[in-house]
Amino acid sequence: MKYRKLKNSELDRIDAETFKAQEKTPLIIILDNIRSLNNIGSVFRTADAFLVKKIYLCGITAQPPHKDIQKTALGATDSVAWEYAENTMDIVKKLQAEGVFVASIEQAELSIPLQEFSTQKSLTYAIVFGHEVKGVQQQIVTESDAVIEIPQYGTKHSLNIAVSTGVVVWDLFCKLTLK
Repeated sequence: MKYRKLKNSELDRIDAETFKAQEKTPLIIILDNIRSLNNIGSVFRTADAFLVKKIYLCGITAQPPHKDIQKTALGATDSVAWEYAENTMDIVKKLQAEGVFVASIEQAELSIPLQEFSTQKSLTYAIVFGHEVKGVQQQIVTESDAVIEIPQYGTKHSLNIAVSTGVVVWDLFCKLTLK
């Protein structure tokens, strides 16, 4: 049979303990006041797929364990390192003090289109995704080292947070590990 779909048992995936021991992509995700638990779970799955170093859950962003997060995370909350912080700015400043390059994913003046954003292998990157309606808080955008924008060519002005995370993480994973 041509293009026979593989069974899950044939995918040769690692377990959560092996994942934790793997070398990680130098990429951190910061969720700034995400309200949808399904979106949070999807972000965990994306982070697991691309060996993201850590997720920071900030502000109103819910934390595992929660059944609605688990429904979309499918166990990724057990593999991906995460931490809760009440204040997003505290995390941004902490990471910057550690030499992490922080970029907000937002539509803003002087934003860099995602396809034009260049990475350096020597840096760790933290990408901030914001509230589903309000986006990343202005004070976080202002404090960021860069603002990256996903170009869009249709009639809508935004993408779902889980979709945005998938697009940006895949792009940065390729730039950081495959070049």
